[in-house]
Amino acid sequence: MKVGLFTVLLANLSLEEVLKKIKPLGIKTIELGAGNYPGQPHLKLDWLSSSAKIREFKKKLDDQGVTISALSCHGNPLHPNKKIAEEHADTNRRAILMAEKLGVRNVIDFSGCPGDSDRAAYPNWVTAAWPPDYPQLLEWQWEKKVIPYWKKRAKFAEDHGVRIAIEMHPGFVVYNPETMLKLRAAAGPSVGCNFDPSHMFWQGIDPCAAVRALGEAVFHVHAKDTRLYDMNVKVNGVLDVKSYSDEKHRSWIFRTVGYGHDQDFWCDLVSTLQMIGYDDVLSIEHEDSLMSVEEGLTKAAAFLNQIIIREKLQGMWWA
Repeated sequence: MKVGLFTVLLANLSLEEVLKKIKPLGIKTIELGAGNYPGQPHLKLDWLSSSAKIREFKKKLDDQGVTISALSCHGNPLHPNKKIAEEHADTNRRAILMAEKLGVRNVIDFSGCPGDSDRAAYPNWVTAAWPPDYPQLLEWQWEKKVIPYWKKRAKFAEDHGVRIAIEMHPGFVVYNPETMLKLRAAAGPSVGCNFDPSHMFWQGIDPCAAVRALGEAVFHVHAKDTRLYDMNVKVNGVLDVKSYSDEKHRSWIFRTVGYGHDQDFWCDLVSTLQMIGYDDVLSIEHEDSLMSVEEGLTKAAAFLNQIIIREKLQGMWWA
């Protein structure tokens, strides 16, 4: 297992500055934003038309001994607004082509969420089994929008030697292990998940149990935590739409690893990932509104490196 970094948190820095910053933190693997919601701060998909640009980019990383774990283009390719859907889907397509040229195996995206009809203006995320309108709508979304798109896109990715790692996130049709495995069963083995435990916590899902259920469908892992505040959860539950900046009144907020759950949990998660055959990157994603980027990154890297060392020492002891 190794520590990586989703570099969009350092979008204000050049690639050279990012590489300089991560070296003393023991990070040699990066995840790069490739458009849609993350933007393209360090990698430009326009470089697809320039082999020289791609060679130059790869050389900068190679010279520093840095590899790429994934290209991320989180978006909504199923958005009922046709213009948004086409833009997000095209970014995904070009990210797959860029991943192929860079020799990167994973492209991360959201599953997307359609509307309630072909005339809809906004996505419609179904979270209830009654009244009967909802299960009927959900069936229509999956059969007419979700499965056709992802079957075709999965084949495209497979033809280019790339895997699609769907990040399970409420608001999109794939948000938990059950919906993730449903999509994988329909689209094929080139579709799996980018596992982010922070999205499991606030749904009341045990991340370790989720990893066991997902098994070989885990393609990539984000290192991000969530802190739940019982005094708010007990009153309002976890379906919280208050601003992320309203930390005091929210039921939960994203935290730097170790500030939502302790070292024992993270050791257990790493061990569980190893059990199902995942021994790759833990990519730090900083969305902690109570910490600066500098503090969050430094503390997350130190915490995760300690976890990995502990796991290695335990493995050596058992051996």
